[in-house]
Amino acid sequence: MTQRQITLVLIGLMIAMFLSSISQTVVGTSMRTIADDLQGLELQVWVVTAFLIVSTIVTPIYGKLSDIFGRRPLFLVAIALFLVGSIASSFAQDMVQLAAFRALQGLGAGGLMSLPLTIMADVLNPRERAKYQGYFLAVFGVSSILGPLIGGVLAGTEEILFLEGWRWVFLFNLPIGIAALWMVFRYLHLPAHHERVKIDWWGAALLVMGVVPLLLVAEQGREWGWASTAAIACYLIGAIGIVLFVVVETRMGDTALIPLHLFRNSTFSMATLLGVFTGFAMFAAMMMIPFVLQIVHGMNPTEAGFATLPMILGLMIASIASGQIIGRTGRYRLFPVVGLGVMAVGYGVLVTLQFNSPLWMLLLAQLFIGLGLGQLLQTLTIASQNAVRPKDMGVATSASTFFRQLGGTTGVAVAFSLLYTRLPDALAEAFARPDLRAQLAQAAQEPDVLADPGNARILDVLQQPEQLGSALDNDSSFLNTADPRLAAPFLDGFSNATTGPFWVGLAVVAAAFLLAIFFKAPPLRQKSAMEEALDERARTAQLEADGSGPGSYAPPVTTSPIPVVDAGGRQRSRDAED
Repeated sequence: MTQRQITLVLIGLMIAMFLSSISQTVVGTSMRTIADDLQGLELQVWVVTAFLIVSTIVTPIYGKLSDIFGRRPLFLVAIALFLVGSIASSFAQDMVQLAAFRALQGLGAGGLMSLPLTIMADVLNPRERAKYQGYFLAVFGVSSILGPLIGGVLAGTEEILFLEGWRWVFLFNLPIGIAALWMVFRYLHLPAHHERVKIDWWGAALLVMGVVPLLLVAEQGREWGWASTAAIACYLIGAIGIVLFVVVETRMGDTALIPLHLFRNSTFSMATLLGVFTGFAMFAAMMMIPFVLQIVHGMNPTEAGFATLPMILGLMIASIASGQIIGRTGRYRLFPVVGLGVMAVGYGVLVTLQFNSPLWMLLLAQLFIGLGLGQLLQTLTIASQNAVRPKDMGVATSASTFFRQLGGTTGVAVAFSLLYTRLPDALAEAFARPDLRAQLAQAAQEPDVLADPGNARILDVLQQPEQLGSALDNDSSFLNTADPRLAAPFLDGFSNATTGPFWVGLAVVAAAFLLAIFFKAPPLRQKSAMEEALDERARTAQLEADGSGPGSYAPPVTTSPIPVVDAGGRQRSRDAED
């Protein structure tokens, strides 16, 4: 491929990644409006869960199928499924339909999350890849900011072109997706795959059986009860599915959905484990901090979106800078260690926050977390890709993304479970503080406070103390209009309740930091996966011409000239690598 073709392909990949990442954030600020319009507020969690579970599950399936059938057809299918799901979601008539259509959208999003990084590995050598992945993460950061803003604006508009405004939350994907579809169809041309390989359908089915129940109980455990019949059934089904999945994958060998031999490589195994921890800490922070901004600091969704800018800026700066350094030196071992250390500082700031802490402390914590993430996300992906053979590039990249998504899903579930488990006690402790009780009692005796409709909800809770523990479960907007003295105990209780999840995040980051110290990082290879695959075919052809046959080839331990055909059709020679 020429440099122009590579540039155009990368633009198409960036558009697709923008599409997938913005779809994860754009619904958040509009979900309350959607649920009210479709009269299904209690079902809104299923709309989010359906997308998350399906997109996570199909990620390794896309990777394996792309290794067999090629990246281009699978990527085109992923974009098409995503667009069909977007159109269907925009015309949903109830929350059950919306959840089903969001699952269809997630079926495509799983490919949009993993295949761009795999295709980059095909067309760029690891050093060049490190430079460009920084820009890909910048696209991720921009979409993370724009998602909540776009969702809030569209959902806040009553009607656009004869449709409710919230329906355009899904329809606005169409021009972006069509642009990505055309760019990939027009410019992405990789060598075709002609090998016949057995598809691991049993592995795919057992992966669904093992992971879906555990993700489901992670999302719904607090609602059901962690020891309820439904939760126990999920534990049992998930455990049986995982055991059977490991057995089947062991028997399938190289044709497995997630070949277990990949984990014999210490670099790949450590990068995958660090990816799980990174996903946990990243998603826990990205989901919890907007809650703190909106409830404790009284911001609306749009303001909270802008207030996450320090994290995104930190991520963009660190990812681009680390990519340039890796591209020039070919070394990356220190970045996971430094990145996790910087993230630990950010979480260290978060655990010290009180409800009356200045906003700049929260912004500073976000900056540190972003600077840490920027050094981790692309480095761990590059390490995973550098540790495997070209033929396993797709499944290795998708496995890395899959386990990071699992870590992220677990992080969100654990964070919110701890938050709402701790919240009733935290509110009770806040209302027991003498200083806050004195201010509250003074405010409750003033006639203008009693007459203000904005204080009605809090005054009602004060008259019915049994409501205190669940006062913030469904609606916290009353805090924005209440007298500050009445709202102070609620803000203090909520702020203290968030400390528990932040401490867990800090512990996870600290554990990952200790593991990263022992991370082995071989120097980056000099060729792209596509070039290495062409080299391997050239070696096989030469051996067959010599009468040795393809099955007898072993990598040489000494160097010898090997003819290689470059992208322009010219023949050149190079020394074989060990």
